[in-house]
Amino acid sequence: MKIIIGAEEGRRTLLRRQPLGETELPDAVWQRTREAVGDVSTVEEAVRKILQDVRQDGDAAVLRYCQAFDGAAYSTLRVGDDEVRAAYDQVDPEVVAALRFAADRIRAFHEEQRQHVLQSFSRDGIGVQVTALGRVGINAPGTAVVYPSSVLMTAIPAKVAGVEDVLIASPAGEDGRVPAIKLVAADIAGVDSVYRMSGAQAIAAFAYGTASVPKVDKVCGPGNIFVTLAKRAVFGEVGIDALYGPSETIVIADETANPVLCAADLLAQAEHDELATPILITTSRKLAEQVGDEVERQLQLLEREQIARAAFEARGGAVVVESIEEALALGDEFAPEHLCLLMKDASEWAKRVRNAGGVFAGEMSPESLGDYTAGPSHAMPTMGTARFSSPLGVQDFLKGTSIVAVGEDALREIGPAAARIARAEGFTAHARSIELRLGDES
Repeated sequence: MKIIIGAEEGRRTLLRRQPLGETELPDAVWQRTREAVGDVSTVEEAVRKILQDVRQDGDAAVLRYCQAFDGAAYSTLRVGDDEVRAAYDQVDPEVVAALRFAADRIRAFHEEQRQHVLQSFSRDGIGVQVTALGRVGINAPGTAVVYPSSVLMTAIPAKVAGVEDVLIASPAGEDGRVPAIKLVAADIAGVDSVYRMSGAQAIAAFAYGTASVPKVDKVCGPGNIFVTLAKRAVFGEVGIDALYGPSETIVIADETANPVLCAADLLAQAEHDELATPILITTSRKLAEQVGDEVERQLQLLEREQIARAAFEARGGAVVVESIEEALALGDEFAPEHLCLLMKDASEWAKRVRNAGGVFAGEMSPESLGDYTAGPSHAMPTMGTARFSSPLGVQDFLKGTSIVAVGEDALREIGPAAARIARAEGFTAHARSIELRLGDES
């Protein structure tokens, strides 16, 4: 594991971010993309072509691109209710029970959160009316790695918020079927419809609508670079939750930290993706070396060793700094998706964190718990967007409408100043619409 000495060198190397859209695609992915889309030179260009085709050709384009990218041929996009019911017979009952346990905790957390976010109110006839979005489309990627947890973590907050129609898009396997465990998770979460579609074409179907897929109000959920750029492109046509990049974790540790646990937390995120970012920031050179040894030892125990190793070789490592204050400052600058604090008085230090999707304070609070059963959604801001955004929650599925319903007394109190400002701005019609009601018809 690479060890970098000093905060400035850490900023220049491990903690330097790559702009969205500059991701290097493997040659095999480029070849498949050009075979499906045509002679394109950038990912953005490929995404624009897919969006345009879906907008023009609807279901036919979605099916064509899903077959090209996923290698799955099927004729209908919507998964039937009978297929969802049959999925339970294909999933270990203990796993079904675990999904229900997780769903109960996620639901309970977001029901509590609902009491503390945007609420309707009115004072003297002026206020806000809060309503849930009508229809939401959620991207649920993965067939080789299925992520039923992501279905729970995105659909349940929407349902708790009161969204009437929650739709899921999932790629199908070569047999044309959505993985059974994902269908079970969708059913437990209360999803209304599941569609076998993926990638930029799924985002386009949600954004524009097709014969089979109704247009949604907002598109949510993680995905690869094609999904991320497609979400950015359709923003304005529909709402989006966020632009999600590869998983990233910073572990901040002092000399008292257990190197075995530090390595385990870093590897838990490194195994997600070859593009994941697992970084240790520590005040102890000795700990950094011990964690490096542990990473190598534990890598050999993983089913996804090659993926985790590639992530460490490309973007992983340790930065040794002078103090915990300096480590926290680096963490705030990077604004990671996950920030793990393995140090003395971790809960107190956590109060000083400004920028992170989630903070996991202390040795008994591994980030992996947050991925499954802690309760908050694991759909968290990445790529430094934790500087200005939050984890997915019920607030993402609510909107406020200003209500003005005043009587004559209130109009006489607040109207004259409004009319003066309107005339100062040169908007005579604005002013007269108030003055007429006040009995001044001049």
